[in-house]
Amino acid sequence: MVTDDPPASPAATERTAGELRRARTVARVLDDLIPVPGTSWRVGLDPLFGLVPGLGDWIGWAASLHLLVSGARAGADAATLTRMAGNILLDALAGVVPVLGDLFDLGWKANRRNLALLERVVADPSRTARASRGVVGTVIGGTVALLAGTSLASWLFLRWVLTTVGGWL
Repeated sequence: MVTDDPPASPAATERTAGELRRARTVARVLDDLIPVPGTSWRVGLDPLFGLVPGLGDWIGWAASLHLLVSGARAGADAATLTRMAGNILLDALAGVVPVLGDLFDLGWKANRRNLALLERVVADPSRTARASRGVVGTVIGGTVALLAGTSLASWLFLRWVLTTVGGWL
């Protein structure tokens, strides 16, 4: 791929490499630190934090933000950062459900997903930006469609109740 972008300075390249090293460490600790004996599964501290009522999910969420900050420092575009934030948000929202949220966290591994996005940003920023814009656009479009559908269904239900039960319309 030929671009007109100037090559990155050695200081920028070193800074990006440092961000990747720290991000890899955070993702490993939060999602893959402890091997489960007899399986290929690994468990990190994030789902274990979630077992502490109230405070645990906040600790995991705050630690996950480190990858988002690393993405910004590495030069990720807004769509990629939004996608990373969405991974963290989904993880946090699922985490509020006792026990089931922790089980979700074992499989979702938002930090590993965000690390993969960050590594793709460093390897091929423009391709990652295009893919992330597609994901963000799809999520926004789906959200708008869901809101429109539920609004229409609510209106139709309310109209049915008012005409059938109340005889108002």
